[in-house]
Amino acid sequence: MRTLKLIEYVTLDGVVEDPGPSGGFKYRGWTIPYWNEEMAEAQSKELFASDALLLGRVTYEDFVAAWPLRSGDAFTDKINSMKKFVATHNRERSLTWNAELLGDDVIEAVKNLKKKSGSDILIYGSPTLVRALMPHRLIDEYHLIVYPLILGQGKRLFQDGIEKLELKLLSTKRTTKGVTLLTYTND
Repeated sequence: MRTLKLIEYVTLDGVVEDPGPSGGFKYRGWTIPYWNEEMAEAQSKELFASDALLLGRVTYEDFVAAWPLRSGDAFTDKINSMKKFVATHNRERSLTWNAELLGDDVIEAVKNLKKKSGSDILIYGSPTLVRALMPHRLIDEYHLIVYPLILGQGKRLFQDGIEKLELKLLSTKRTTKGVTLLTYTND
């Protein structure tokens, strides 16, 4: 069975999307000052161990607006060539960028996707999708990349009303810029 791994950038106060300069959510400029070779190496390790992306509609739209415009480095070429599976309520939607819609029942579609042969599957961002999958214990590993700052507002990964989920810590790494990379499993 394939391993489904979540990669999530999060602040100390749990924010994954903060209000950007336009007032809308999705802006993650707060991550840029912390990026370095350690972060690139950790991200590349997970990306190259995977052969598919599982994305919510909003994250897919953000990604498809940016990634296909880039090329020329191994990370970008890998992400552009990977199969993408998109969860959305809009069944009329047509997708590009080597992507296909998940079925109407996202939980069953993800269960079936995990049963297919292949490498790991990554979820980047997609907090709404993550919250839908969590109660079904479909996410095998949580890779939380915790930034040493508090934003005070914005969309949080774990919201009130979420069910208790006990995780086991697999690894911890701290970068020289103070970012903590935490890996948990739900085993």
